[in-house]
Amino acid sequence: MLINFLNVTFILFFIGLSGIFFNRKNILLLLMAIEIMLLAISCNWTFLAFYIDDLLGQLFSILILIVAAAEASLGLSILILFYRVKSTISVELVNLTKN
Repeated sequence: MLINFLNVTFILFFIGLSGIFFNRKNILLLLMAIEIMLLAISCNWTFLAFYIDDLLGQLFSILILIVAAAEASLGLSILILFYRVKSTISVELVNLTKN
């Protein structure tokens, strides 16, 4: 039973990792791929904590979800400001904002 849950988290993690490698043009999709990876790690901690009956893994899972929420809010706010300035969300034009 645990192996099936770990396989699901493994697949979710590699979906997020492939989203980062195959999509280099859209910032929004990169943020979504990072969120999927953090969700997979959080689920992994939760499943393992449930399996060994430990509360510390669930605490780490909540901590990871808090960090993911903070990362998403900051990333989306930067994305909105970048869109207002450049009228696009292409990663290729990020280098133009160094001035």
